[in-house]
Amino acid sequence: MNSRCIILLAHGSSDKRWCDTFEALAEPTLKGISNSRIAYMELAEPSLESVIHDGVAAGTREFTIVPLFLAAGRHLRKDVPAMIEELERATGASVLLTPPIGDNPLLGLAIKDIVAHQLDQGDDQ
Repeated sequence: MNSRCIILLAHGSSDKRWCDTFEALAEPTLKGISNSRIAYMELAEPSLESVIHDGVAAGTREFTIVPLFLAAGRHLRKDVPAMIEELERATGASVLLTPPIGDNPLLGLAIKDIVAHQLDQGDDQ
């Protein structure tokens, strides 16, 4: 398997309910895009490291990380790039970090649709 692996990266939490929310959000992507996985930066499994190491062991050499973050703070500006540098050095893989989903204007449109839906639901009550 040499196809690119898409990794949806969430921060992570020790609270299983928090992880369940992100796994539910990731489910349409995981079902609809082949060779996609969810990973957590810290505090939860699977970790980014384990997903990349498992992928490399299965023959994948290229990874694209899509951060499920609203904005690029310290984690995306420093911590994740440092993790990627170490993983590339350790595995020989090529890892591309995309901007966080919050940078995409489609997310703003989705939020508008959700708010409109909530308002419509309120009118029905």
